[in-house]
Order: sequence, then structure tokens, then C-alpha cells
Amino acid sequence: MCSQANSAVLEARTAEDAAPAGVKRMGIADALREAIRGEMLRDARVFCIGEDIAIPGGWGGAFTVTLGLEEQFPKRMLNTPISENGFTGVALGTALMGLRPIADVQYSDFLFCAMDQMVNQVAKMRYMSGGKLSVPLVMRAPVGVTGRGAQHAQNVEVFFLPLQGVKICCPATAYDAVGLLRSAVRCDDPVMIFEHKLLYGSKGPRTEVGAIDASSEIPAEDYTVPLGKGIVRREGTDLTIVGTLLMMHRALQAAEQLAGEGISAEVIDPRSLVPFDWELLKGSIEKTGRAILVEESPQRSGIGAEIAARLSEEMLEHLVAPVRRVAAPNTPVPFAPPMEGFYVPNVERIVEAARELTAY
Repeated sequence: MCSQANSAVLEARTAEDAAPAGVKRMGIADALREAIRGEMLRDARVFCIGEDIAIPGGWGGAFTVTLGLEEQFPKRMLNTPISENGFTGVALGTALMGLRPIADVQYSDFLFCAMDQMVNQVAKMRYMSGGKLSVPLVMRAPVGVTGRGAQHAQNVEVFFLPLQGVKICCPATAYDAVGLLRSAVRCDDPVMIFEHKLLYGSKGPRTEVGAIDASSEIPAEDYTVPLGKGIVRREGTDLTIVGTLLMMHRALQAAEQLAGEGISAEVIDPRSLVPFDWELLKGSIEKTGRAILVEESPQRSGIGAEIAARLSEEMLEHLVAPVRRVAAPNTPVPFAPPMEGFYVPNVERIVEAARELTAY
């Protein structure tokens, strides 16, 4: 089965290679693969490490991102035992020695197995050494609810938000996935890149039920997306909706529906949670006076809570209505599909929140 999956994906890649020179349309998984390939060709210090990322005839990690790279870089694609704490330590050590590892965690939930390495070592080395040491480590991890139950579905970005010394990226499009990964690899500080399973665009048996097309036209030139620079995905005047990853796409769908009701919603994609583009958000709030913060993780102590607190401290005079959070319930992720559908914020919940806000 793995061999058949490998063949199907390679055939799809061959079809993409036949596209017009200079620009290719890719999903996030394919785009990340080519970005990693490009960084490994550009810099001999870059290598990949993780579980099942370079198995001949395999899937290329859990979601095909590293498929086939072992053929081109047999000594720089390192398969590891099932030990997140162990291979994170290896990645840390090699980064301290001057290499630039890209570590692959099969599911972001497994990062909790490496919390000592991430929290007490990776994040603090530069500070504890007075700036003499740097940790140019990239940690990639898939997030999101996709029918796998409570231990393979969490959006764990919020757990790392207060962690000083680590940057956090959340690409919602293939274009941004490429640009942010390049910036991350070239950064001298540790960067965590969280990727949503429903946005990968993986093919064959790795196709996810309910997937959303996050593909982009990827230019041939070596562009980057700056860490800490958000983007306005849709301009509006009545309210601002903030969302990352899958929630950004649902925010856009909600904004389209609201436009039919005469409500003009601006949609902001922060792209990076740390550093966060506060100036972009403040400029939007000055214009709209209303904010809806959408996240897939539970509401309590979530990303929206941090953003809402900052807005109340610095933008209160511009707000004409309370900040609204649209988030998951404060429970573990359910496994049953109907309950899962209830758990994840949907377009209707965003639209209803917008209607209530614009009534002020």
C-alpha cells in the first residue's frame, strides 16, 4: 500500500513538473517539500530529522511532505526512533554546533513528549549564554481536528505562545508555507511552524476528509515571507475577523456570506503568532471598531484571550463593541464525527458573531 501511495504521489509530482516554467500551482505539502529541497541545495548545513521521514517506498512522513527527498539527500534525511524527546535533543545539539536542522513531528500532540527540550533548552539557550549561543532549529508540526480523537487533533500553538525565545508561524496558504519556511531556516533562533492537516493538499491515501484547497501559485524566485508580518486577506469596514490556518479560510467564507447581508468584514491572517503583527491589527481596528477572534483551540487561555487583552489595553478608545472570541469548547477534542463537527468553529458561528457585533 505504501509503495502504491508513493507511486501515485510521484506521478502527480511529474504532472506538476510539466506546468509552465517559472510558476507552479502547489498544495502546501508539495510546496513545503520543494522549499525544503531548495534550502538543502542552498545550504549544506540544512538537514531533516524525524520519524519515518525517509522510508523508501513510504509516505514521506505522516503527510507526504518529505516524500522522495532521501533519494537526493541520502545522508541528510535522518529517520529516528519513536522518541520526540530524543530527536529534539539531537536537533538542538546539532543546531548549537552550527547545523540547521528541520525537525518533523508526526502530530503536534507529540511535542508534549519533548517539552523539557523545547522549554528548558531550545528556547533558553541564547538568553542563558548571554547571546553567545544560537539555536537555528526549525520544528514542523501538523495541527487540527481530522477524525483522529483527542490525542492526535490538538492545536497546540497556544501552549507555546508564552514561551520566550521561540518564534511561531502558522501558514494558511502554500505561498506562505514556502516563504515562512525559508525565513525560518535562515533565522538564527528556533522557529516552530504549525501546519493544518486539512490544508496540506496531500494526495492518494493521505487525502484528508474535509480538506480545503490552500494551493497557491509558487514563483520560481527565491522569495521569503518575513516572520512577524501579517496580511489582510480581505478588506472591510464594519468589523475585523482574525484567524490563522483553517480558521482563516472559514473567516473568508464567513466574510463572503456577510457581504451578501450588507456587512463588510475585513479578514486578517497574522501568519506569525510570535512575533505578532500588532500594527496591522491596530490599523484595522482603528477603521472597523469591532473584532472577532477565531481559533480552533479551546477558548480558555487561548490565543484570542491574549489578543483581546492587548486590544483592551491599547485600542479601547477605538472599539465600539466588545471583542468577541469564536473558539472550541473547553473540552478535549471528541472522536465521533457529529461531535467533532460541533466542536470546531464553523462559518455559521462566525457569521452569527458578526451579526451580533454589528448590531451595536
